[in-house]
Amino acid sequence: MASDGTASSAKAKYLQIADDLAAQIRSGVLAPGDSVPSEAELMDRYKVASGTVRKAVAELRTTQLIETHHGRGSFVRSRPPVQRKSSDRFRRAHRKAGKAAYLAEAEQSGGVPSVNVLFVGPVDAPAEIAERLELPEGAKVLARKRRYFRGGVPTEEATSYLPWDVVKDIPEMFAENPGGGGIYARLEEHGHVLAEFTETVRARLASKAEGSALALSPGAPVFHLVRNAADAAGRVVEVCDTIMAADQFVLDYRFAAGD
Repeated sequence: MASDGTASSAKAKYLQIADDLAAQIRSGVLAPGDSVPSEAELMDRYKVASGTVRKAVAELRTTQLIETHHGRGSFVRSRPPVQRKSSDRFRRAHRKAGKAAYLAEAEQSGGVPSVNVLFVGPVDAPAEIAERLELPEGAKVLARKRRYFRGGVPTEEATSYLPWDVVKDIPEMFAENPGGGGIYARLEEHGHVLAEFTETVRARLASKAEGSALALSPGAPVFHLVRNAADAAGRVVEVCDTIMAADQFVLDYRFAAGD
C-alpha cells in the first residue's frame, strides 16, 4: 500500500513513487527477492500514467534497490554483503597458505567464494595490454578468464594476460586450477618474485555483455580495474583486466606515509 505522505511531497510524481517503494523495501514490506508490483498495478495504485511508473522503476534501479530481468519483471535485490577489496589481498602470506587473492579476500568478508574458469589459452595481446606488458601489439600472450562468485552470486569477471615467454614452461598456468596460491604463487616458484602491483580504477556503466555476465540491472555501475604485477627485476609479468559489480565492493587501500 502507498504511504500516506506520498501525495504531499513537493517532488516530481515519479520520485514520490520511487521514495514510497524504497521505504517499503527498506522496511521489509518488500523483502529481498520479492517481485515489485507490475506496471499496471503501480499505475492503478498511484493513479499515474505508464511513463511515470517507468521513470519511478528506473530510479529504483539507479539506486540499486531493485533489478530488472527481461521478460520476468523487477525484483528487490538480494545480493550478498559488500566485500572490501584492499591492498592486503596480495600479501605473500596468503599465497604461502595456498590461497589466491580473491579467495582470501572473500573469506575475510564472510562470503562463500567460488570461481568459474571461462577460458585459458593463447591470444593476441590487445593494444592496451601489450603496452602495459611492453610487448608489440598482437604479440602472443596467455589469457586466463574467470568469473568470481560469492554466495552463488557473480561479483566480478577478470582476465589475466601473461607474456608467453614467462609462462610457456609453467604447465600449471595452462590448467583451469593452477594450484594453491594461484598464478602468483606459480610465478614466484619460477623465479618471478613479485615486488609491486599498480592498479588503475575507473567507474562507469556496465555494457550489455557485462551486465549479463554479472546479473546486473540495465544501467548498473561497475568498477573497471586494470592491474600490473611487476617482479623484482621490474618486468610486468601479468596484467589483470577486471570488471566488478560496483555495489558489491569497497575499494580500501593502505599507503605508506614515507617517501
